[in-house]
Amino acid sequence: LPLEEHYRFHEFHSPALEEADFENKPMVLLVGQYSTGKTTFIRYLLEQDFPGMRIGPEPTTDSFIAVMYGDTEGNVPGNALVVDPKKPFRKLSRFGNAFLNRFMCSQLPNEVLKSISIIDSPGILSGEKQRISRGYDFCQVLQWFAERVDRIILLFDAHKLDISDEFSEAIKSFRGQDDKIRVVLNKADQVDTQQLMRVYGALMWSLGKVIDTPEVLRVYIGSFWAHPLRNTENRRLFEAEAQDLFKDIQNLPQKAAVRKLNDLIKRARLAKVHAYIISYLKKEMPSVFGKENKKKELINRLPDIYIQLQREYHISPGDFPEVKKMQELLENCDFTKFHSLKPKLIEAVDNMLANKIASLMNLIRQEESNMPTEVVHGGAFDGTMAGPFGHGYGEGAKEGADEDEWVVAKDKPAYDEIFYTLSPINGKISGISAKKEMVTSKLPNSVLGKIWKLADCDGDGMLDDEEFALAKHLIKIKLDGYELPGTLPSHLVPPSHRKPFQTAE
Repeated sequence: LPLEEHYRFHEFHSPALEEADFENKPMVLLVGQYSTGKTTFIRYLLEQDFPGMRIGPEPTTDSFIAVMYGDTEGNVPGNALVVDPKKPFRKLSRFGNAFLNRFMCSQLPNEVLKSISIIDSPGILSGEKQRISRGYDFCQVLQWFAERVDRIILLFDAHKLDISDEFSEAIKSFRGQDDKIRVVLNKADQVDTQQLMRVYGALMWSLGKVIDTPEVLRVYIGSFWAHPLRNTENRRLFEAEAQDLFKDIQNLPQKAAVRKLNDLIKRARLAKVHAYIISYLKKEMPSVFGKENKKKELINRLPDIYIQLQREYHISPGDFPEVKKMQELLENCDFTKFHSLKPKLIEAVDNMLANKIASLMNLIRQEESNMPTEVVHGGAFDGTMAGPFGHGYGEGAKEGADEDEWVVAKDKPAYDEIFYTLSPINGKISGISAKKEMVTSKLPNSVLGKIWKLADCDGDGMLDDEEFALAKHLIKIKLDGYELPGTLPSHLVPPSHRKPFQTAE
């Protein structure tokens, strides 16, 4: 903070951090063009309506709505919200009344909101008119939120994939926060498999044009609302994708402290670089004449100054602020009022980055290991693990878990035919005979070895007819795309190898 204040960091980049920034719950920001299902997505997670919610095919959400936990249901308007020291929104006051009239907090007692807060943004429109008529800098507001949230979810509609100019600008304002971005391709049940493949390919191509990173963004495909699926042929895919997305959101409270620390480190590095830039400009200014001309020359020379500072202080180019933005901000500054370099302030930040952050990380790890794992509960998150509709229930190795009969028995006659062609001796076949049959599945040896270990229940290096049928069943599980269990579940143990229950005397 002393370094930031000395070199006017808050005027150039972002306002000072407050207590609420460190204490608030993890936040998820939803961004997308109108009618991509942002508000419906929140309703789907919470499984209840929230105050101020409006849903429709036309642009309905015209405000930023922070959906947070509260003991009673109600709305808090923007102007009242930015003076509340317990909420992390005080610094939004700099965007003025035009924005604050379009900002509100929706509070309700919902289990999901005990762990996370969700921020719904206005639907992004196309065309120049909308960008001008908002009355506040939409991208600047998004950037402010992006720096403080834990997840940015970009929503796309499988029917409307175009990325408008304003949406493109909005995504570009998330630069430097790429690790927080996730993409949801919503309403995917409204197209068939062939169209979905094309839509997915088109989406990845469009995103590649806007987001300049070599890594591919994680895209979740599904239909995130509680209505029947229109097209059920991709049901398993949608379920697996929803499960992955839920897992990603559920782990946010656990990683919140590390994320805040990570953002603090990012900020400290930027503050240090900012100090070098400002002190260099001060040093170059003449003491008496030609100040205005020198100022113009320095602003034009900013890219070269960056390169010079990189060499002099061994700083990575990625730590520098954007040249164009910096040049615009410097236009309105009086360079003579800047301060020269104070090595003590820089040393304090270096000491924090080198020593104090490491001990903080250790403290966080200790605290995490001593505390119960915190995950998001309630709403749609509770349905993902429940009863027979939990992910993977009754599929793969879990098939037949709640049936009295051995699940392998239904296919055993077919397996027996193969078994008796392998010349069993005393009702068992040797490992060599079993291998000849098992390799026809074309599964790698490492997988077949694991199947052998699971199927050879008595560990005698041979398989009887039931063990052989089990081996064939496990091969079928693997070929169907499911994972093998680490140890053999009790319902898959062949009946002749089950230990009889000993009744208490």
